[in-house]
Amino acid sequence: MPVDVSAFKDAMSRWTSGVTVVTTAHEGERTGLTVSSFTSVSIAPPLVLICIDRRKYARDLIDRAGLFGVSILRADQVALGKRFAGMIPGMEDRFAGVAWITAETGAPLLPDALAWLDCRVQDRHESGDHTIFVGRVVDCQAGEQGDSLVYHNRQWGSFVAAE
Repeated sequence: MPVDVSAFKDAMSRWTSGVTVVTTAHEGERTGLTVSSFTSVSIAPPLVLICIDRRKYARDLIDRAGLFGVSILRADQVALGKRFAGMIPGMEDRFAGVAWITAETGAPLLPDALAWLDCRVQDRHESGDHTIFVGRVVDCQAGEQGDSLVYHNRQWGSFVAAE
């Protein structure tokens, strides 16, 4: 019996995840989107993975460019997360007015984020309606200490430590 899509989304909304902005650039074009499907894969070599819906334009650009950046958002960067999630009506250029830098690959990185990682695509796997990109981290930087932006039960927030 197939799983009900609404029930699956409801169950997965109970999983708390961090919020990142994944970016790429290719032939003078740049794009970015908010991604919560991100995790570390390996320390040696340093590898991370992201999962991108195959219908997203960013997925195609990452595939062509062979690179991506991951900016881990701070708890006070909800507006930035919503901007790159496409939740601001009428915003065509998600980078407009946003400070960004590049490192080794040329992927746009958000310097005010909690941390950023600059990656080259090492592997890609098609699975369901998403592409799983495994990236080799070629440069990274942790910013000032702070709280991560998290997403839980369709809400944006920060982590509260248990006593």
